[in-house]
Amino acid sequence: MSARNRRLPRHRAWPLTTTDINECLGAHLDRVTDLRFLTGHDSGTIVLGVEWVAPEPFNYGHGIHPDAVGFRIDVPAVDATERAATRALLKAHALPQLHEWVTQAIAADETWRQTPHLHYWRLTGGHLTHRDEA
Repeated sequence: MSARNRRLPRHRAWPLTTTDINECLGAHLDRVTDLRFLTGHDSGTIVLGVEWVAPEPFNYGHGIHPDAVGFRIDVPAVDATERAATRALLKAHALPQLHEWVTQAIAADETWRQTPHLHYWRLTGGHLTHRDEA
């Protein structure tokens, strides 16, 4: 779907597509419960995010619906003039790292899976970094 149809301003663009994420995750795609293309004005330096949404069974009746348990991937919009360069970095580095993170999460022990986790890729000064967030 074009940016216009999703109400994204002309000066903003998503650096990745649904196809990019599908190709990256392959068989693991069925574990993704939510793929969001964010329309906010600016996400700072964040260019990709993945979250493990845990079941959280011990929160006094406010549990997560079973259909929501899994991975949520966020693709923030970037400045349209930076889309091509950002896309190249994400496809070369972040998408393989995303695949590895998801693969490790699927194989993680029960303790890890019962806790929410968040991982961001940030682009600062042309350098892509990534790390788990609290």
